[in-house]
Amino acid sequence: MTQSPDIRRPRNPYYAGPVSDHFDGTRFFNPEGEAPLGLRALLRWQFGGGRSAWPRSASSPFPPAKPDMRVDGEALRVTMVGHATLLIQVAGLNILTDPVWSARTSPFSFAGPKRVVDPGVRLADLPPIDVVLVTHNHYDHLDTATLRRLNAIHSPHIVTPLGNDTIIRRAIPDAKISTMDWGERIFVREDAVLHCEPCHHWSARGTHDRCMALWGAFVISTPAGKIYHVGDTGFHNGINYRGASERHGPFRLANLPIGAYEPRWFMKAQHQNPDEAVHGMQLCRAAHVVGHHFGTVHLTNEPIEAPVVALETALRDHDVAPDRFRPLRAGEVFDVPTA
Repeated sequence: MTQSPDIRRPRNPYYAGPVSDHFDGTRFFNPEGEAPLGLRALLRWQFGGGRSAWPRSASSPFPPAKPDMRVDGEALRVTMVGHATLLIQVAGLNILTDPVWSARTSPFSFAGPKRVVDPGVRLADLPPIDVVLVTHNHYDHLDTATLRRLNAIHSPHIVTPLGNDTIIRRAIPDAKISTMDWGERIFVREDAVLHCEPCHHWSARGTHDRCMALWGAFVISTPAGKIYHVGDTGFHNGINYRGASERHGPFRLANLPIGAYEPRWFMKAQHQNPDEAVHGMQLCRAAHVVGHHFGTVHLTNEPIEAPVVALETALRDHDVAPDRFRPLRAGEVFDVPTA
């Protein structure tokens, strides 16, 4: 049945498409989930105290990595750049996730959250980049300045959920972009398939575009195994982890966020904590996990090292060997075991 347009409904500047179980015609949403809290809650958090101090700058224990050009055969290698930016090398493919080399994760170059740890790979030292995954449009995940530089050097295939292509295209008119809805798949090579999966999050670039572009996770199916990459998510009672396991699992590797989770009353629905991440690892049946989204940009209340400390406790509580869940530091390289 065709519905009459509601003249009071705000215009979506990024995406126009049919109503679905997670799109109401204007905004995307989390089915059976929780919407992000509003302005009053934001102000309560911002002015309520409890924000731990971070250093103005910090050093990684690892020097900047200089990745090999390609990784082939059964090898699977992950190099931490910082925050949610990972270089995944597998089956001859070089894949970057949510690339951010800018000093700030903000619409402004002079204000906003500033990185305290330098990137773990210099942009000039990157190998040829084939695919870039952009999970959603928050500034700590979608950085148009970095994407512009990558496009000029590598001309990668950028893959992102619905609506984010509009933002990227405005900055990079000639970019090669594919968009995906939850449940869709694309072949990036004959033997390598990307699946877009749901996660419990939200999106916004400003004050009037909340949830108007889709957020998502990705499953990367390759001859060397399956990788589950989650850029940002709330735990959502484990629903999406169970779903990914049923559709695609088990996984050789999952990349899971472990930071930006305090205060819980404000962040719980959108950012899982380390204990929830370990539970998610078990639910999705991942043999190994890379922990990311911590210790790079001061976004929330917890101290800079709190996610790593909390992860150690969670691994003990869930009886998971520490070498199976690695919180990578900038410049650190992880060669993922085959079993």
